[in-house]
Amino acid sequence: MALERIARTAKSSCRRSGGAFGGHKSEKDMFSEGASIRKYCSLPSLERDSRNSNFSYLSSISKVNHNNFWSRGIRTTPSYQFPSAERIVEESDLEYNDPKYPGLEATKPGEKPRVVVLGTGWAACRFLKGLDTKIYDVVCISPRNHMVFTPLLASTCVGTLEFRSVAEPVSRIQSALATNPNSYFYLASCFGIETQKHEVYCETVSNGSLPNEPYRFKVSYDKLVIAAGSEPLTFGIKGVAEHAFFLREVNHAQEIRKKLLLNLMLSENPGISEEERKRLLHCVVIGGGPTGVEFSGELSDFIMKDVRERYTHVKDYIKVTLIEANEILSSFEVGLRQYATNHLTKCGVSLMRGVVKEVHAKKIVLNDGTDVPYGLLVWSTGVGPSQFVKSLDLPKSSGGRIGVDGWLRVPAVEDVFALGDCAGFLEETGKPVLPALAQVAERQGKFLVELFNRIGKEAGKALSAKDIPLGEPFVYKHLGSMASVGGYKALVDLRQSKDSKGISHAGFVSWFIWRSAYLTRVVSWRNRFYVAVNWATTFVFGRDNSRIG
Repeated sequence: MALERIARTAKSSCRRSGGAFGGHKSEKDMFSEGASIRKYCSLPSLERDSRNSNFSYLSSISKVNHNNFWSRGIRTTPSYQFPSAERIVEESDLEYNDPKYPGLEATKPGEKPRVVVLGTGWAACRFLKGLDTKIYDVVCISPRNHMVFTPLLASTCVGTLEFRSVAEPVSRIQSALATNPNSYFYLASCFGIETQKHEVYCETVSNGSLPNEPYRFKVSYDKLVIAAGSEPLTFGIKGVAEHAFFLREVNHAQEIRKKLLLNLMLSENPGISEEERKRLLHCVVIGGGPTGVEFSGELSDFIMKDVRERYTHVKDYIKVTLIEANEILSSFEVGLRQYATNHLTKCGVSLMRGVVKEVHAKKIVLNDGTDVPYGLLVWSTGVGPSQFVKSLDLPKSSGGRIGVDGWLRVPAVEDVFALGDCAGFLEETGKPVLPALAQVAERQGKFLVELFNRIGKEAGKALSAKDIPLGEPFVYKHLGSMASVGGYKALVDLRQSKDSKGISHAGFVSWFIWRSAYLTRVVSWRNRFYVAVNWATTFVFGRDNSRIG
């Protein structure tokens, strides 16, 4: 048996040496979208088979080109494929024909339908919170096991709040993930979706502790909810990914805080030149949206109230610069924008108009040739589709998001829904692509979970919702915008759109409304208690400036 396999593989290697797959069809034919027979290459079961055998010839077999590889229903990018595994496809060798992933198989008649949710952001968690687990089993797949309360994330960077105050474990949001026998949370990233087979393919987040790395598995679904979020936009500017900090996750805030405190302490060392001290203590924020403005305001408060007391040797060197190509807070009412500009300037934040050309390790270069040295660079210029969303062979809306209809269904495929930052209405719906806001994602999650709970008993199973009435489509009404600008001041804009009229206010009362509103929106009573205690502690004792890690 072993000799026959060696002979077959040797013959196969000779055929492949011509640059093709021997007697197989061309690569385009094998992996075309309409092909009736599709095979995975480089699967974990195949990798394990090659490791458990003493066949040294496996390492010499040529590999499939990643860029042309089709992964069962979606076109994937190299970052979601398997660079380490060997590619072997031999129809004559039944042992390697159609290798299998471990995982959850399709539900059987009489079992509850299974909903698979990709993501743990605002949309996903609002959906999970309301899902009726008497009707459904639920599986949540995400590379993080918590939801981040993003409106308060900037406060954690300077110690106004502790990190745990803005992180809510997903098992607290939907307890069935921890208690129900057929509901699970998997700490993993999805790298592929087979819509015809109703399967998703995932790679576990691990640090090398599993026996087979990378560890991959599959999960079958009756309904799939894609809420995979978005990624920061860098506009392809050189050096941004390497040198700038983003502010989207708790670990981003942790890294910003460590860098800020490190620069403060390094600047006090003897022998540091005045020029270098100024660079180390220059905090530059790119992007004048709500996140950039709120972070600048938090930095200003930190400097005015804490740095001046605890870092007296360098207090006159620290500086904050906010760079924006146009006007800051462009979605807010004109009077509020002017108020924010005046207040930030009064608090010591320098506002600069410009466009970044490239980013270096210690300076940024603007389009007009101006060099801006920095010690800390925070990039907050909006978000766009993730690499995972871009890789999906699904309809796309303008901007590259997953295209959906009025009920958040993905057209042309059955039982797939998308919502949040990764989804946008298709042009034929007549609806605009909604902004990537927490309130949009939360409202979509609420709409979709009500729809699921309504149709679950009749149409919860796969391929059962074709003729089921879904009710009224999703309609979004903007509730307004808020932003803190530091110094116990904030902006409240209650207009429903940029061009409509409505109530707008700025000042201390708006700051009180801002804090009250976000305190009530924190997901759990536990975290509301944390936030309230943190605010009180900061007010009485100041911010904690310990650098841990």
